[in-house]
Amino acid sequence: MMSVATAAAGKPNRVNRRLTFVRWVRRTHGWFGLWGALLGLLFGFSGIWLNHRSTMKLSLPNQKQINAQLQLPDSRPQTIEAMGAWLQQALELDRGPNNTRVEWARPVAWGERRGDGSARPLQQPERWQLNFGGPNHLVQAEYWVGNKSLSVRTTQNGVVATMTNLHKGTAMPVPWILLIDTLAGSMIFLSISGVVLWWETHRKRAVGITIFAVAVATTVALAVSPLQF
Repeated sequence: MMSVATAAAGKPNRVNRRLTFVRWVRRTHGWFGLWGALLGLLFGFSGIWLNHRSTMKLSLPNQKQINAQLQLPDSRPQTIEAMGAWLQQALELDRGPNNTRVEWARPVAWGERRGDGSARPLQQPERWQLNFGGPNHLVQAEYWVGNKSLSVRTTQNGVVATMTNLHKGTAMPVPWILLIDTLAGSMIFLSISGVVLWWETHRKRAVGITIFAVAVATTVALAVSPLQF
């Protein structure tokens, strides 16, 4: 009799623990969804645009680009940091570069032919790249070390182009990148918690398992098919 009573008492406890777990998952699922709601709308809209931009030949509306050559002073900046400070002053920008990149000098595959037919290796000079501004206004400078000028491309973006740049993280600072990391983490949790909630609240699971299996198979097939060509 004691064993039966103990089993009967244990069953409600397991049910209560399961209900508590489901309620916690549902509540946490909702909070995570609320955190990422606005960014989810932004990334959903810009993601559709980026996904179809090549196939449907979608151009970014209200985007204007200006290419120019900027002459350097006689005492050219000797470091990329000095170049960034000089460009900020010369272009009257509010702040310094968001990011910089140095491509070191290296030999090129082709060379200058000598009289005996052998090739003398040529050296590609060092290249500096600097980005200023933000997603709506971007200034990109490229400089080959040793030249007396550098190229500057200024891009003015409309609403759609600004949203796509936010999606890609173009010219965005580290705090924005970390914020997007939290959104990515939220999406992972929402996916897992959504499956858990469905599993715990639906008794007829055969149809759901079939739908999930078909979705996985379709995704894998579409992802692998371009690799076969």
